[in-house]
Amino acid sequence: MTNHHRSEISLHVNGVTHRLGVDNRTTLLDTLRENLGHTGPKKGCDHGQCGACTVLLDGRRVVSCLTLAVAAEGAEVTTVEGLAGDGELLPLQQAFIRFDGFQCGYCTSGQLCSAVGMLAEHAAGWPSSVTADVSPDGPTPVLDAAEVRERMSGNLCRCGAYPSIVRAVLETEAAG
Repeated sequence: MTNHHRSEISLHVNGVTHRLGVDNRTTLLDTLRENLGHTGPKKGCDHGQCGACTVLLDGRRVVSCLTLAVAAEGAEVTTVEGLAGDGELLPLQQAFIRFDGFQCGYCTSGQLCSAVGMLAEHAAGWPSSVTADVSPDGPTPVLDAAEVRERMSGNLCRCGAYPSIVRAVLETEAAG
């Protein structure tokens, strides 16, 4: 007989605090979907390879299928449902609609959360593997199509909406 350990945790999701008991092995994705009703993050591969479950944890991108709920204790979790403020879509969300950055929509919530996190990383001056000058005193990397593709490479789209996703991200960054 296996002894399953449970923990009482506090999760802050989209500005709301939830106290709940979880099995220590439960992923953040399963907790969000099954216990808290946040169905935006999708269970695609359940192996951290597709990015459909991407959420923001204290503003940083994480694949929630590989993140234990207990590890998110006390952190601010933002799902796609929490991106829009006061019912107003973010410019990024508006650009996804305008450029048709989704087709079936299954990956869209992860794409949006990843893009929000990626734009923050770029604004902070973080380089990617295609950044030309990564020296500490180098210039801020220019966000071009190659940078966006590399930085978003952990989010897969089976429909192939990548050109539209890249255009939506670039327009959003240019609008600042």
